[in-house]
Amino acid sequence: MELTRRDAVAALVAGGAVVAGAATLGDSPEPGDAPTDPAADLDEELLRTLTAAAEMLYPSEVDGHRAFVERYVLGRIEAREQYRAGVAEAAAELDAVARDWEDAAFASLSRDARDELLRSLGVDTADPDPNGPISERIRRFVVNELLFAFYASPTGGRLVGIENPVGHPGGTESYQRATMPPEDGDGD
Repeated sequence: MELTRRDAVAALVAGGAVVAGAATLGDSPEPGDAPTDPAADLDEELLRTLTAAAEMLYPSEVDGHRAFVERYVLGRIEAREQYRAGVAEAAAELDAVARDWEDAAFASLSRDARDELLRSLGVDTADPDPNGPISERIRRFVVNELLFAFYASPTGGRLVGIENPVGHPGGTESYQRATMPPEDGDGD
């Protein structure tokens, strides 16, 4: 299954973001936030770390992680300076721990090593607190955000049997059907 930028936009809409044309706008700014250019803070290392986390978190049969993550994160951080800083700091801390413990960037680690690192940090059981210790910030800004984006997207929802995720059009007919129609090219 291929994740697309369209999936990311659908996940943004499901999360309450306003989408206008090709540009996606994030939720309402936090108090004290000033609008800024979101691409300015989405540097290559941040994108590599978040994409590596998505590759580890998402089912192995899914492709297209980078474009999906980039579009979703840009939509979430636009006009939200505090949120942008939280995402950047959490991802940088995750990468720094990987470099300290494994002598390699988080994105350079194998899928299993990434999983083990997150579990060793306690991220799998941490509460998602944006002001908490490192494991809670990583849980909030990296893990929970990426999981929400995936399962709120049409492709992610279809993979787990949720044909019509919140924010994705479908109407009463789609939720009353007992089974999902086959995806194009599935044969049935």
